[in-house]
Amino acid sequence: MNTTVYLQDVVKRFGDFAAVDHISLEVAGGEIFGFLGPNGAGKSTTIRMLCGLLKPTSGEGRVHGLDIVHQSEQIKAKIGYMSQRFSLYQDLRVEENMRFFGGIYGLDTKTCKKRTEAVLSLTGLTDRRHSLTRELPGGLKQRLALGCALLHKPPVIFLDEPTSGVDPGTRRRFWDLIYVLADEGVTVFVTTHYMEEAEYCNRIGLIDRGRLIASGSPSELKRRHLSGKIYEMTTTDVLAAVEALQKTPHVLDAAVFGRAVHVRLAPDLDAAQDVIPILSASGLSIQGITAIEPTLEDVFVALVGHGSGENL
Repeated sequence: MNTTVYLQDVVKRFGDFAAVDHISLEVAGGEIFGFLGPNGAGKSTTIRMLCGLLKPTSGEGRVHGLDIVHQSEQIKAKIGYMSQRFSLYQDLRVEENMRFFGGIYGLDTKTCKKRTEAVLSLTGLTDRRHSLTRELPGGLKQRLALGCALLHKPPVIFLDEPTSGVDPGTRRRFWDLIYVLADEGVTVFVTTHYMEEAEYCNRIGLIDRGRLIASGSPSELKRRHLSGKIYEMTTTDVLAAVEALQKTPHVLDAAVFGRAVHVRLAPDLDAAQDVIPILSASGLSIQGITAIEPTLEDVFVALVGHGSGENL
């Protein structure tokens, strides 16, 4: 594997608190790697160490062959970084923001102009080049922030919660741009807490409380960590249903998923025979129960024992 991002036993402590706790991972060149976990799990801290913005307490790491401790300034010149809070100047026009960031990256005037045109086209912002940034809707600001991070043609780009706060349609269009970058050989390292979004990645690292608890492709994670059958169930009281099911020995997992319940049973059990009687005995009626394909959130529930919908 042509390793572009490498971490070995990395720890980051803030006082007595371990925000990142002995994480090791590798990401190949041209790969879309998703770093998935709930808010506060350590995703942003990890990405800031990889970008040379934070030094690890211990452990080692490299990005594009550069050491994250001793060559952090060189790393900054080789990567693109898009944070949760887009670093855009609201009083500048779209094109002016790009030229400003081109100057920060050290591009000469001719190169900056050429790259600005290419990135405006890539992000679909050519017709908005003269718009004030503050007047753009959220999805277009998001594309502009990505464009500014791409001006110097970095081989690696880090996206920290890039789609937080945008609607599902805008989120999907943003991922179309990520696929274009990966097809051009750019390594994309993206953090997210949206489980369905992580399905778009080639591989995923699942992080919880600072620890990497699983890694692999979405299909590998489901196959490796989800034995049995999963059902989606609607009932009169999802919280009471989960409480009743979690007390039952033959139920492997039960968790609230939006307005429904996901329940995982051993392969030799059947929901109609082994779930409905439990809930009926608790005074709960079943409005519907269907066998479903597992999701990454089901993996998360199986590994850490809780889940709370799309936005963990």
